[in-house]
Amino acid sequence: MNLASSPATSLSAPPAEPQAAQGTKTAPAMPSARAEWLKRRGFGDWFYALALIAAAGIAFLRYGEAMDAYETAILAIHVPILAALGWAWRPFRLFAAAAAVLSLLGIWLYQGDLARAEQIFFLKYLLSSQTAIAWMSAFFFIATGAYWLGLAARSNFAERTGSVLTWAAAVMGTTGLFVRWYESWLLGPDIGHIPISNLYEVFVLFSLFTALLYLFYEGRYGTRKLGALALLMISVSVAFLLWYAFTRGAHQIQPLVPALQSYWMKIHVPANFIGYGGFALAAMAGIAWLPGPQRLSAGRLPSQEVLEDVMYKAIAIGFAFFTIATILGALWAAEAWGSYWSWDAKETFALILWLNYAAWLHMRLTRDARGAVLAWWAICGLLVTTFAFLGVNLFLSGLHSYGSL
Repeated sequence: MNLASSPATSLSAPPAEPQAAQGTKTAPAMPSARAEWLKRRGFGDWFYALALIAAAGIAFLRYGEAMDAYETAILAIHVPILAALGWAWRPFRLFAAAAAVLSLLGIWLYQGDLARAEQIFFLKYLLSSQTAIAWMSAFFFIATGAYWLGLAARSNFAERTGSVLTWAAAVMGTTGLFVRWYESWLLGPDIGHIPISNLYEVFVLFSLFTALLYLFYEGRYGTRKLGALALLMISVSVAFLLWYAFTRGAHQIQPLVPALQSYWMKIHVPANFIGYGGFALAAMAGIAWLPGPQRLSAGRLPSQEVLEDVMYKAIAIGFAFFTIATILGALWAAEAWGSYWSWDAKETFALILWLNYAAWLHMRLTRDARGAVLAWWAICGLLVTTFAFLGVNLFLSGLHSYGSL
């Protein structure tokens, strides 16, 4: 028995002398959370961060003369953002590395001559922008089939195959966009631009962001059972993309219209489509939540608690980025048209969309709403999103009519 710890001994014992009087050192203060977080970073984390810094430095040294202050700032800001993303989500590192290697290989194979797209085997069948995006489309379609097979047959192998193919599609789509960016500059300095300027390019962007958001939550929750619905949404988008390319020749690179010749486009459009991707994923989680699909699948879908959490987090991320995009769009409008807000059709429906998801989050956070109401709301929100994104371009006109079909 340890008498020193008994009540009697404790009462009778004299008070302990201060540590300084005993000649011992004061215990060190507990490390801060930030210090602990940095201490947990391993070799791979720092190597990844240094690779990003090196890549940004090389890009600046090579293309700095063609970049203005805003583009330089965008390049610099992306380094800590991508580093933090790769530290928090390790599979993203391999994705980023694979997309970078394939993009650089495709750019190098061109050797400054656009005609090589039809002469070099790897460009013609793998790495030119059109073939890379075609591979992306094929991988997304096959991944959708694999996820549905896994859902129907309860096959873990089919679901893993769908996951691998979704990653491969994201890599090829990212490669296609980067190579397309380079191809636009080969057409001429006055034509070169970041490939997010028309419906063809932004549908690729939407498919990529939606896929990456889904893959993040797939890893976060350790379940691939939502993949069938998430990839179905992406496959519908890809089908529209292919129709648009084949019937309208939208894959052809065109010069930017004057309204799009702005640095704002480089940040406004990606932020917008991260928002759209989050809203689309939330809608698919809402469909999976409904009692009908849950009964039909009989335990093959994630639990309703997981689906509610995916809905909430996907909408929260989408809403944050859509809010940023709306603010950036107002700044862009002030520069291009002299007014922050003109109640153009696109602006009006963007406001309706923002209010819709603001109300959804308000009900979820302050009214503790749950269940079918929020699931149906998320599904209806996708219809509003679709009209704000595409329907306005199809049926209405205004200052944003350059994005019409």
